[in-house]
Amino acid sequence: MKRPTADQRPLLVPLYVHPAADPAAWAALETAAPSLRAVVLNVADGPGARPDPAFTEAAARLRAAGVPLLGYTDTGYGHRPPRDVVGDIRRHRRWYEVDGVFLDQVAAHPALLPRYRRLVTVARALGARTAVLNPGTHPDPGYARLGDLLVTFEGDWETYRRVDVPAWTTDHPPERFCHLVHGVPSGYADRVARTAARRGAAVHCAVPGEGPNPWQSVPGTLTATTGEGR
Repeated sequence: MKRPTADQRPLLVPLYVHPAADPAAWAALETAAPSLRAVVLNVADGPGARPDPAFTEAAARLRAAGVPLLGYTDTGYGHRPPRDVVGDIRRHRRWYEVDGVFLDQVAAHPALLPRYRRLVTVARALGARTAVLNPGTHPDPGYARLGDLLVTFEGDWETYRRVDVPAWTTDHPPERFCHLVHGVPSGYADRVARTAARRGAAVHCAVPGEGPNPWQSVPGTLTATTGEGR
């Protein structure tokens, strides 16, 4: 059977739990490799102060399974110094051999477009094959031209049910957009997938988690098919 290309893989998974704390969740990602657009590697709100052997091993196993990895990098909605952002990108590449970058807390207004354009350019120069930007909402349309994937929703299921999609998104292919939804009731993961597709986003993630860090479990669809995760 022919393996799907990156653009045909529907799941972007931010798994923010230590591999030693939930090895079954990380193993489930290996099993689900053909459906994963990428996994976001977040050691300590970034790469951490030093390499973590457990994450090094988990990253190697996912790479061996054919899963692209993105290094989590907080941009502070444009307020974090660029040199600190670039430092995180470098450490992710050096310590965990990630394939790309996941720029989180991205600004949404047009004034900071030049700053994010420079960050993406630097990330690519440092070897990032994929650049994902996460404003968590629909930003100025210019952000859709900066990276490979734009996260235009991050929030809970109840909010997601009521969100509106601006008309400008139809100017871009669905493969350029991602929706990250947490607090998803049991059995509703497929509904999130259908809703995302209807709203023009070919990539999504739906997890049951809630609270300050809802991204501590694998998507509900993987739990249903593998029997692993929380």
